[in-house]
Amino acid sequence: MLKIDNLHATVGGTEILKGLSLTINAGEVHAIMGPNGAGKSTLSYVLGGRPGYEVTEGSVTFDGQDLLALEPHERAAAGLFLGFQYPVEIPGVSNVQFLREALNAQRRSRGEDELSGGDFLKLAREKAGLLRLDMEMLKRPVNVGFSGGEKKRAEMVQMGILDPKFAVLDETDSGLDIDALRVVGEGINAIMRKPDRGVLLITHYQRLLDYVKPDRVHVLAKGRIVTSGGPELALRLEQEGYEAVAA
Repeated sequence: MLKIDNLHATVGGTEILKGLSLTINAGEVHAIMGPNGAGKSTLSYVLGGRPGYEVTEGSVTFDGQDLLALEPHERAAAGLFLGFQYPVEIPGVSNVQFLREALNAQRRSRGEDELSGGDFLKLAREKAGLLRLDMEMLKRPVNVGFSGGEKKRAEMVQMGILDPKFAVLDETDSGLDIDALRVVGEGINAIMRKPDRGVLLITHYQRLLDYVKPDRVHVLAKGRIVTSGGPELALRLEQEGYEAVAA
């Protein structure tokens, strides 16, 4: 589903990714862990198409397409979802308005009929209930006045509504308390744990992996994946640290 081959990328003239290769098949969840500055967020931004992140070498194929040849909105319409480490606030735009416009824009690009207001609200209630988010929260401006946990749950509601083929989740566990962590983990499983979906989960800690059981765990250091293993690798990282495991 997602194949990254020898990916090199620079930010502001500095090379961050230095030959990263990774393959994630449909139906799989892969976790990437690594120290600060390793290139984890850079990888997520490159996949999402954020301006300022220049690919200098390598390729990324998503669902049979050259992902790097697509504009960010085309990547989203093709089924790629990017969850941010720090979801942004959008004053003056309600979540409901934002999400309905985003969903219908994607549906138009795929030649599908737009959802009516009533059908959209029914879908939004279903996904908000899954993440235990009050529908009143979705009537407020996007992320304005939300706590860290509310922002992450709202983002998972967004993922549920957009229903992507593949999700890149950059430190979704950041800012979550114990209860919110469980709810978000259960939400990821309910939305994305399907035979035709895939997830790349970027995290510093093993705790989210207690709920979202990864098929593979990779350690990213100095711009490339230095070691990979099963879920037990995350436990080793917690116990021994990155330096010992990645040496």
